[in-house]
Amino acid sequence: MKKILFIINRKAGTDREKRLEHAIRKHLPGDQYEVSTTYLAYLGHGTDLAREAVQNGVHTVVAVGGDGSINEIAQGLIGSNTAMAILPLGSGNGLARALKIPLDIDKALRLIAIDKQLPIDVGYANEHLFLSNAGVGFDALIAEQFRHNTKRGLSGYTKLVLKSFNTYQPAEYTIDIDGQSFQAKAFLLTVANGNQFGYEFKLAPKASVFDGQLDLCIMPPVGIMSLLPVSVFSLMGNIDRTRYIQHYTGKNITIKSDALQYLQVDGDAVPLTENGVVRIRIQTQAINLVVNE
Repeated sequence: MKKILFIINRKAGTDREKRLEHAIRKHLPGDQYEVSTTYLAYLGHGTDLAREAVQNGVHTVVAVGGDGSINEIAQGLIGSNTAMAILPLGSGNGLARALKIPLDIDKALRLIAIDKQLPIDVGYANEHLFLSNAGVGFDALIAEQFRHNTKRGLSGYTKLVLKSFNTYQPAEYTIDIDGQSFQAKAFLLTVANGNQFGYEFKLAPKASVFDGQLDLCIMPPVGIMSLLPVSVFSLMGNIDRTRYIQHYTGKNITIKSDALQYLQVDGDAVPLTENGVVRIRIQTQAINLVVNE
């Protein structure tokens, strides 16, 4: 029997947990699967649990939660034969949306039963893992503020954006992509592995976790009146064809700036380990993921 471990972020809520238990019994019956569940208890717990699962010969670890939980669990599975599946119960669900994994519990569990797996690329920013994106510009500032914010979800994020937009000073960056160097002043400076930033926003619509490339997105300084068209083009998936985004691809990217203060990976703020420098690299086919058909 296949061993399946569900690692659940308790923020999913009690009602959701009850529905999940029923759905698991329905789609992963006990005569075919050895299913166990556990819960995140502390920062980094998902990584520890995933590593234990690899040692115990678990076939698939199911990350139940949002992008932050998925990132944490993925860290323990890199380079192993244990696959990861996603039950997207977060708010933004960037990776799940990029891979067209259903947000509906029953439909997502059907994918786990079908068990179609593909290896996906991952990125590292100063050796912090990211599955979807990493950034050092305005998005990184908001991620740092969001970390201390009690109001979660899109509304809380939007309020922070509107509050900080007019006071944010875009920085001048020196950027090196696979040995080619240039300078740019940027409001947003984001490296994408997948095409989704959550909530259906896409700064790199053609980015793919399967293509062996990272996509660098540079948004030059913009005014407050540009927020609406930027949002609309991002939701439509064609912002890369507008003046709002400069787009590059590569495998190794170094970003330098005296004004560089913040770094976000998959929407979570992480500490800078080298003053004024972020080094970003790709690791191809790093983890097997249960995908849509």
